[in-house]
Amino acid sequence: MAAASGIGCGRRNERPWPFEEKAATFLGKGYDGMKKYELTLPPFNAKIIGGEGRRQIFDPVRKKYVALTPEEWVRQHFVNYLVTAKGYPLELMANEVQIRLNHTAKRCDTVLYDRLLQPRMIVEYKAPTVEITQDVFEQIVRYNMALHVKYLVVSNGIRHICCEIDYLKGSCEFLSEVPLYSLL
Repeated sequence: MAAASGIGCGRRNERPWPFEEKAATFLGKGYDGMKKYELTLPPFNAKIIGGEGRRQIFDPVRKKYVALTPEEWVRQHFVNYLVTAKGYPLELMANEVQIRLNHTAKRCDTVLYDRLLQPRMIVEYKAPTVEITQDVFEQIVRYNMALHVKYLVVSNGIRHICCEIDYLKGSCEFLSEVPLYSLL
């Protein structure tokens, strides 16, 4: 990671997140058969429409229904967590934010902004079956080359990694949980 961002990161605190005992379960058809995904995110009443293989979930950030994929299921649960548990204003979030990186268009899954509309956090989602590896985390580090945010988060709905970047010290610290919006 240090080579990609110029910032080295310390060891991750392995303390469980406060909602680890709760689980959101999703039974989905249409991807590769019947799958069950138990997330370590609080459950919520998602608005889902459509039949087999054509299910859609309402995205309150984009204010429209989008294809219900395992990654989208994680996104909607994580956004709900940020709003209900951490006080993040829905109106200061954006999903599928396009950035330019080395003359190539890329998309950040979610970007969170402060009240002055400056980007403060990038969140990258993966399906629950995708392990969060160094390569996955380096993807979000590359996206941050364009946005220069203070916080990076990667989640597959089961495991969540959050780090805070200190640009003055040239360092990165892994946090035990996502900070409250009021602390951004």
